[in-house]
Amino acid sequence: MQESVIYQDILQKGEERGKKQEALQLIMRQLTRRFAAIEPEIEQQIRTLSITQLEELAEALLDFNSQSDLVNYLVNISLSQPNQED
Repeated sequence: MQESVIYQDILQKGEERGKKQEALQLIMRQLTRRFAAIEPEIEQQIRTLSITQLEELAEALLDFNSQSDLVNYLVNISLSQPNQED
C-alpha cells in the first residue's frame, strides 16, 4: 500500500501542508515579536503565500524596520508573481 501512487500523493500533500503551516507559524511569531500586533488583513495576505514565498519572506523580514516595509514587500510579491501553492 505504501508504494501506491495515491498513498504517495496523499503523503506528499500532507507533508507540504505541514511544512507551510510551520513556516507560517514561525513567520507570524517573528513579525509579532518585531512589530507587536499585525493587522488581520496583512496576516490574511501572508496566509495565502506559497511555501517558497513564505521562505523568502522569512529572510526579507530581517531587514524590515516597520510594518510599512512588510506591506510594501507583500505588494511587490503580488505584483511580480501570481500566487502558486507549493
